[in-house]
Amino acid sequence: MWQRLAGFVLKSRLWLLALLLIGTGFMAYHASKVQLSYDFTGAIPRDNEKFLQYQEFKKMFGEDGNMMVIGIETDSLFKLDFFRDYVQLNNDIRQIPAVENTLGIPVAVNLVKNDSTRKLAAVNLFQPLPENQQALDSLKDIFYTLPFYKGLLYSEKGNVFMMAVQINKDVLNSARRIDVVQSVSRVAMAFGANHNIDVKLSGLPMIRTIMATKVADELKMFLVISFVLTALILLIFFRSFSAVLMSMIVVAIGVIWSVATIVLCGYKITLLTGLIPPLIVVIGIPNCVYFLNKYHTEYALHGKKNEALVRMVQRMGIVTLFTNLTAAIGFGVFYFTNSALLKEFGVVAGTNIMLIFLISFIFLPSVLSYLPPPKTKHTSYLENKMFLAVLNFLNNLVFKYRPMVYLFTGIMVIAAILGMMRLRPVGYIVDDIPKSDKLYTDLKFFERNFKGVMPLEIAVDTKRKNGVVSLSTLQKLDELSSIIKVQPAFARPLSVAEGIKFAKQAYYNGDSLNYAVPNQFDIGFLAPYLRMKGTGDNASTFTRLVSSFMDSTRQVARLSVNMADVGSVELPRLIDSLRPHVNEIFDTARYKVTFTGTSIIFLEGSRFIINGLAESIVLAFVLIVFCMLYLFRSWRMLLISLIPNIIPLLVTAGVMGWLDIAIKPSTVLVFSIALGIAIDVTIRFLVNFKQELPLNNYDISATVRQTINETGLSIIYTSLILFAGFMIFAFSEFQGTKALGWLTSLTLIMAMVTNLTILPAMLLWMEKALRKKARKREPTPVDEEADLPMKDIGLEDE
Repeated sequence: MWQRLAGFVLKSRLWLLALLLIGTGFMAYHASKVQLSYDFTGAIPRDNEKFLQYQEFKKMFGEDGNMMVIGIETDSLFKLDFFRDYVQLNNDIRQIPAVENTLGIPVAVNLVKNDSTRKLAAVNLFQPLPENQQALDSLKDIFYTLPFYKGLLYSEKGNVFMMAVQINKDVLNSARRIDVVQSVSRVAMAFGANHNIDVKLSGLPMIRTIMATKVADELKMFLVISFVLTALILLIFFRSFSAVLMSMIVVAIGVIWSVATIVLCGYKITLLTGLIPPLIVVIGIPNCVYFLNKYHTEYALHGKKNEALVRMVQRMGIVTLFTNLTAAIGFGVFYFTNSALLKEFGVVAGTNIMLIFLISFIFLPSVLSYLPPPKTKHTSYLENKMFLAVLNFLNNLVFKYRPMVYLFTGIMVIAAILGMMRLRPVGYIVDDIPKSDKLYTDLKFFERNFKGVMPLEIAVDTKRKNGVVSLSTLQKLDELSSIIKVQPAFARPLSVAEGIKFAKQAYYNGDSLNYAVPNQFDIGFLAPYLRMKGTGDNASTFTRLVSSFMDSTRQVARLSVNMADVGSVELPRLIDSLRPHVNEIFDTARYKVTFTGTSIIFLEGSRFIINGLAESIVLAFVLIVFCMLYLFRSWRMLLISLIPNIIPLLVTAGVMGWLDIAIKPSTVLVFSIALGIAIDVTIRFLVNFKQELPLNNYDISATVRQTINETGLSIIYTSLILFAGFMIFAFSEFQGTKALGWLTSLTLIMAMVTNLTILPAMLLWMEKALRKKARKREPTPVDEEADLPMKDIGLEDE
């Protein structure tokens, strides 16, 4: 079959190349429309209970993750010149398009009782701007008597101040978010430079924008580096510019098709799908190496170009098909997870790994047929002394020191298992940001001074209209707030109860001792004053703030908590520790309390990704087992093929455990990628072994030695290319991508070693059983048909 396919490709080469060119043009047009994704909820299934609760929350209260925060640490804030500039900073930020509001000291309001109208008026403390230092000091003293702002606009120790910037949620979910966040950052940093202070910037809009921007920048960088690096390695190996150019064209077409697939499937570039184009380069190059290496080997034997091309396709077609198929399975099984992010990654990666096979299968034989035969210098690498010495070393290990190979492998596996016992799954919202990065250090600044800026929301459904403003509900909200605020990871919660406490303080002429929920006696006098009024925006600033913590029917209360980025393990524990208090305070028959918000959704998504990856590895393993059974039709060969690929995965897991590298989405991804790619080496070795076995009269030892010598060179070279290709990711700014790079490289190098030592050693160990089975076996897919005369397939060398 493969010989006839070779004949078809070579006879129809012009039409096939034309179709490939037209298809690439079509794909390039769509690839130009690719967009970045700014949605962080894609990891969690749409029917998940927590996701549905979060969507319901957003319907009532709007976006919770749209606050960017600006922090400064100074003793000079209330010095007149400095304060004027701080007010101007607030005004400049408000002028930026898509900034809906700011919450900071310049717009802080106070409630003032008017006995004649029996109303509380919301007045801006610092507007108009004080004209002298004495007036500013007087207003500062009033400000510090308002407990409402403590921990919200200034820290407990008093000299750290925060300004919150609310950004339009529609802009945050579009490419315009980059301009908005950068504009806010520029204005804030200019203020810091003017006063020689370090301005801190954080909040989910900032974190999400920077991470999305870095994904785009790294995608371009990795593509360029992977192209240049693989081109250099190929040039050193083949010493032929035409071979390098052909290989680069193959992977370039593959990259274009992969990006276009993202667009045609209706997806966008995410942290995961952004890895696919560089992966296509890394995976596509071994296809080219296998085909070109076989072409050069065959041509060196008999000097006939067309026959060498046919034998290249005939011998390497099934090998490359199954190596790409197993790699595609390794990625494609992500489609069967519950995570939308993983589904997208699986569909695009799995599809394009098979497409890169099709591209190389059509392009390489067709173009090689037009080129002159390879010269001696192009095939001289087949006799490279260094590689021949390595192959002799491997032969000696397998044939003379086999017990030592088993012993060393056993020690390595035991150490790996001990390391695996130290593994722990944990993920953070800023997990992949380097600890020295300003984004990370600024977040920790807010955690030290304000206990964090990550949003956690608690929705309290009173199950009746106006139930929120009842005195009993307000007292319960305040009681829960008191329990939460003493937790080290939680800031003081904000709710409608805080607004009512502020109002009571105002009723008692600003006495901070009266900042408390009204009792039954107070409420009768205070009720008329709770209908606050003011002039212009002054009234709406506080009124909107208070009303944002109730839905329109006043049935559901919102209790908002800023918290530290505690991670996927600690957050559930903290919430579980609060639930007994919640159940004690709120009667479950009368109230329904729900924990939701961006922090929960983000970390819940991480959990789904980790679980989905773990499940996909098992599924990939099962599917690959069936592929190997179909390919070799032997349980012994299946066992022999799997062991050399399980050992590298165990070693990598052990290394992660010993180095305290946590299980998280990026690191779990290593195992599925490595399994799909590493099995390629096994297939390459065993297919060659099976093809050569009858030619050596079923002499296992002779066939193993010949297979090491024939396939060892291409296996080593493709493994080095894969190693270099994945090591590119080790230069990422994201810790997860960096770990993905070097851990995958480690796994693939280990797979190369085990497949060139353990695999042949096991073939020798099972020599008698394999010889007996081989003589009686039925034909398998790797048994090629007898070579047909070239004229029978319409091709003859001149």
